[in-house]
Amino acid sequence: MIVCIAEKPSVGRDIANVLGAKNTKDGYIEGNGYCVTWTFGHLCTLLEPQDYSDSWKAWSLSSLPMMPERFKIKTMPEKSKQKQLNTIKTLIEAADEVINCGDAGQEGELIQRWVMQQAGCKCPVKRLWISSLTEEAIKEGFAKLKAQSEYQHLYEAGMMRAIGDWLLGMNATRAYTLRYRDRQQQKQVLSIGRVQTPTLALIVNRQKEIEHFVPKTYWEIKTNYRNTVFNAIIRKEEDPQDAIGIDPILRAEDGQKLVDELKSLPFEVTSVEKKKGTESSPRLFDLTSLQVACNKKFGLTAEQTLNIAQSMYEKHITTYPRVDTTYLSDDIFPKCKGILRCIEPYFTEQIGGLRGNVLPKSKKVFDSTKVTDHHAIIPTGQAPNNLNETERKVFNLVALHFIAAFYPDCKIATTTVMGKSGEVPFKTTGRQIIEEGWRVVFKTDTTEKNTEQDKDKNQEDTQTLPDFKKGESGEHQPQLVEKQTTPPKYYTEATLLRAMETAGKFVEDEQLRDALKENGIGRPSTRSAIIEKLFDRNYIVRDKKNIKATQTGISLIDTIHTPLLKSAELTGQWEHKLRQIERGEKDATAFLDELKELTSQVVKEVKTSPVGMLCPVCRKGHIIRGNTAYGCSRWKEGCTYRQLF
Repeated sequence: MIVCIAEKPSVGRDIANVLGAKNTKDGYIEGNGYCVTWTFGHLCTLLEPQDYSDSWKAWSLSSLPMMPERFKIKTMPEKSKQKQLNTIKTLIEAADEVINCGDAGQEGELIQRWVMQQAGCKCPVKRLWISSLTEEAIKEGFAKLKAQSEYQHLYEAGMMRAIGDWLLGMNATRAYTLRYRDRQQQKQVLSIGRVQTPTLALIVNRQKEIEHFVPKTYWEIKTNYRNTVFNAIIRKEEDPQDAIGIDPILRAEDGQKLVDELKSLPFEVTSVEKKKGTESSPRLFDLTSLQVACNKKFGLTAEQTLNIAQSMYEKHITTYPRVDTTYLSDDIFPKCKGILRCIEPYFTEQIGGLRGNVLPKSKKVFDSTKVTDHHAIIPTGQAPNNLNETERKVFNLVALHFIAAFYPDCKIATTTVMGKSGEVPFKTTGRQIIEEGWRVVFKTDTTEKNTEQDKDKNQEDTQTLPDFKKGESGEHQPQLVEKQTTPPKYYTEATLLRAMETAGKFVEDEQLRDALKENGIGRPSTRSAIIEKLFDRNYIVRDKKNIKATQTGISLIDTIHTPLLKSAELTGQWEHKLRQIERGEKDATAFLDELKELTSQVVKEVKTSPVGMLCPVCRKGHIIRGNTAYGCSRWKEGCTYRQLF
């Protein structure tokens, strides 16, 4: 008998149907030599501290750091989960072979391995690895089963992630809670996590930048020549003095004096440069970019988008959602014509432009070197039936990006006109679309490239310019425009996801963003859960689309003085090491040693820091940490305690 263990009951039913197993039992389906069973959620978890030692049950600084000699797992306490694990155990005991049909990713591998360990699996195990749940994909996957040993590194990375979260989370949470919680709120827990804390720090730091921002007034000179607005070129502070442009105008009287001078001088066109170029179609979606687009376009939270993508995957409508690549592997190309043909009834107008043409195979779309476990999210070719209104919107977005990938580039012409009045240089740009190419696909829709932010950014660039000639001149209307520097914007879920993906670096260039993904904090599949956890713990709140930190969240970040715990960049480096383990480039035990050393350092710093202690001078205040010294919280009342560090 062959036992197949799926990730959830609905997936188990799909697999059983393909395998010809028809007899439904309690917790499994059997037939045709197979028993198909399933997990649901996490059936197993790492032991709690008190499971290892009675001395770790009570919270005390003296018991930290908690370092189990060997990490062990246990069955979750819910009766339904214990019952299902017993069912799996009974089936495995009678099995000749087990097929791991779990979620094809790091977390899915970990969940299934733990279940098989807990069930005492001794027989050979193979791995099913598929990117969609269509009948064709399942059959193809069973025809290409692999030995589970090929996914050992994936399991080790998942295990190290779980252990790392346990070590840092359990020890840092207890240490900081015991040392720094409010004396009046003894039940208060200062929850600290390897990913959640640097994510919260991003939000808090941005909020402080906004709150402490002092706007500065400056002035710009614009002029209108032949009904076209030209902007004076401002030389940046870091530019050499002989660079083209004028110095920033910081006083209104200086700007007005210059404008008055220009009014009596003609405007002359000094150069006209026309360039033809192309715009590629929007990239296919990985999970993060889909969450970003759905947040901007539909106001969906990251968690909502993930749930919708998962639902469409389980309905066989789209492919596996927890992916971090926007590319397709080369072996997908032969299937694309069939996918387009199947969804054409729902996108007749958009696909019509491809009819009769040979589908192009672009390296910008198909590149196996950019695909590891799974390819980008695309339609499977199944009819998009049984979708609710929101699912339909998300599916349309996925489908339109897929269709656009086979259209020609959009051809554009960009014109840059330089001019001057007196010694003041001016510039304006305009852009014309010569051939729409892929843009025809989105004529009745808006893509991520056409968001409000992009509209604002390209408002002047997309203007159509008159036919200017070099050397022409004439009257113009210069004016002084008052401006103010603006603070950074609050994070939205879209921009926070991008910040997590790039370890806090603001990056617009897609290729550079791809390079930074390796060091992002968290994984695409877990980022939405991290954000939701921060909401649940009242560390952050939503203010329309903006995300703001609560006083509780701000206080927590202010309390933490271990840089690694709240640094997105440093945490991203740890994420990079987990990816190296997954690829077999780094030893898991060496990483575990690093985790233990870090945890010990965190606990030692909390124990030895005087912060939070009663002031030894006034005996009323408590020690707080400044930029260069520790001091008494009652320094405003005259306490003189201060200790440099």
